[in-house]
Amino acid sequence: MVEKMGGLVQVKTKKESISGRLMHSKGNKKIIKLNSGYNISLDDKNIKSIKKLKQKSIKREKIKLKQNKNLPKIVILHTGGTLASKVDYETGAVSSSFTPEDLLEKYSELKNLAYIESKLIFNILSENFRFEHYNRLAREIEKAKNARGIIITHGTDTLAYTSSALSFALDGLSTPVLLVGSQRSSDRPSSDSFLNLFLAVKFILESDFKDVGICMHSSMDDESCLILPATKTKKMHSTRRDAFKPINTQPIALVSKDSIKFFSRNYNKENRKLSLKLFRENLKIGILTTHPNMDPSELSSFKKFNGLIIQGTGMGHIPIEEKNERIFNELKKMKMPKVMVTQAVFGPVNMNVYSTGRKIRDYLIGDYTDLTLETAFIKLAWLLSNHPKDIKKLFSINLRNEINERIIAEKDFL
Repeated sequence: MVEKMGGLVQVKTKKESISGRLMHSKGNKKIIKLNSGYNISLDDKNIKSIKKLKQKSIKREKIKLKQNKNLPKIVILHTGGTLASKVDYETGAVSSSFTPEDLLEKYSELKNLAYIESKLIFNILSENFRFEHYNRLAREIEKAKNARGIIITHGTDTLAYTSSALSFALDGLSTPVLLVGSQRSSDRPSSDSFLNLFLAVKFILESDFKDVGICMHSSMDDESCLILPATKTKKMHSTRRDAFKPINTQPIALVSKDSIKFFSRNYNKENRKLSLKLFRENLKIGILTTHPNMDPSELSSFKKFNGLIIQGTGMGHIPIEEKNERIFNELKKMKMPKVMVTQAVFGPVNMNVYSTGRKIRDYLIGDYTDLTLETAFIKLAWLLSNHPKDIKKLFSINLRNEINERIIAEKDFL
């Protein structure tokens, strides 16, 4: 090895010369990050030589950005994630290391729309979120005074959990709160970060929306974003810029730089008094996906939890017949609230159609609901935290636009 990981190198192959940062070396492969931000994998047998290049020290000067205080105030709460990521010059890796000031420096066009207040709440990958992070965000939103709207920069992987959590925790919200993520880091030429953030600001300033929502790309093109309902949205692709889709319902609006097209006005527009309904941070909520050849111990492993989400097959089924009878016996023994959701992405739970459903429905809640997994998890945690005696009654009641009476297909609004 001629250079440590993250160091600048020049690699000569049989066909070309490539310069970049050495990201990874494993087996007979070397990964080089190019100046474009993309990675290239090279086979050792095709490498003629690797030369260490001189590492230039990078000094970043603090840039003071002047803002117009007469413009509407937008508060940006920064939590980490791809939208705020860049290349780490020490390792060559992409990391979430922007400070709030970095956001304004990189997206200076925002200053022409609004007076931006930016605050770092925490800087972690979204898979590391816990109930305490939802509570901290809710408290920060409560502190944001005289704001026209609030934007939360967030990693995309668990963004749907956080949007649901804030919908339930922020009771009586009268200030728009939009969660904005990015599927591709800002150092890449195909990044979606700027458009998502810019159009989130535009929508807040030019609409009567006073609720929680999500703003992400509507397609692979850099033309528009969808404003999506906080409790009815799911990440449907690991890398596409238009990964987020509404489930069983319409998006709220389609936003471009020139216009806003509304599909639904089913959101809060009124001025209300905010009251926080936070989460118990020591709750243990499990998620179990049913499958063929399931073992009863998979259920019993959750017996000390406060609640359990079960992803059943079809309209909400668990293997309980023939050799699976022990699974049914284990289900009946578990006393905590158990919620049924479907493994299918679209459609509702209905345990009244087939015999399997009818046998298990008395031991589960969530019948006739079309909750996403993310929202079902959050709603159960919120009810355990705020209404522990009324979980069975309240879970199937529509509280935050999380349950649809009519299932709407994508073709109905496109």
